[in-house]
Amino acid sequence: MFLRELSDCDRIAWDKLTQTYHHGCFMQSWAWANFRELDGYQTFRYGLFSDQLIGGCIFYFYPQRSAANLIFAPAAPILPPNLETEGMRLLLNQAEKLSQGMGADGGAIALRIEPLLSANPEWMGQDFGRSPADLMPSETLWLDLQKSESELFAEMHPKGRYNIRLSQRHGVETVFTSEDTAIPHFYDLFYETAQRQGFLSEPYGFFIKLCQNLFRAGMAEIGFAKYNGEILATILLIYWGDRCTYLYGGRSESDHQVMPVYALHWAAIQRAKQLGHKIYDFYGYSDDPTHAYYKFSRFKRQFGGKVVKTIGAHDYFFYDRLADTILRLLR
Repeated sequence: MFLRELSDCDRIAWDKLTQTYHHGCFMQSWAWANFRELDGYQTFRYGLFSDQLIGGCIFYFYPQRSAANLIFAPAAPILPPNLETEGMRLLLNQAEKLSQGMGADGGAIALRIEPLLSANPEWMGQDFGRSPADLMPSETLWLDLQKSESELFAEMHPKGRYNIRLSQRHGVETVFTSEDTAIPHFYDLFYETAQRQGFLSEPYGFFIKLCQNLFRAGMAEIGFAKYNGEILATILLIYWGDRCTYLYGGRSESDHQVMPVYALHWAAIQRAKQLGHKIYDFYGYSDDPTHAYYKFSRFKRQFGGKVVKTIGAHDYFFYDRLADTILRLLR
């Protein structure tokens, strides 16, 4: 097995690998990396090969004037079965080489990975420590789209079924699109929701870059729920591999009694199932009342599904780089 940098010629093989890998994720897709580059990140794409591509990782680095920069690898690495330890060693060696030239003040001090695993694998050993912050939600809610629509509906919370039926009686309409003209309408409701509920919103330019990149790659759609011709709710969906992920959303305060958000998610679930995806991922969940996800989780829980927990982000420190950084700060 050997490691080499991926080129544009490897894009199809890489995307196929990440789509079929049992813990693959859109954040390791070629198009997502392209989007992050437009958002200021440097990306480094490496593949593990035998006679063909069998694993690898896209590393992300955000250049900033800091003495404690990190290399990030969300939803990674992708390691071949029975060669995990050797594959991780090759990737770690490469990450450490990359770290030496990064940043204005001396490079990255650690690699932060976040494999979507339910238990720490042997290849992590004692070298990785739990990170103080995750790159993705380590707890989420999944709906099994391999079930029939009637099964999914029957397994919802009674209030969820009631509100979906209520939205249908009111005639709430839903539509999904990957046209750029949808982006400002999406953002208006997303920003309004962020202001009302007091969470930090990404800037408009972030969504322009995200949507335009993923729309072109056939990876994303915006959904709208309309009532009497007015857009009342919106969601941004990412399609990758067997999963449809609900990434962002927003709603108006107008006519909330017609339950547009319920109509929209139920339509999105049905659409994801029709497109052949096996999982509808609500992307973030918590039963902890003190957690920031709690108030959103109560809504998500009404659609049924199972809670899925992953090990979260872990850090591997490049100790020579860390020591250099500490010495520099002490001078």
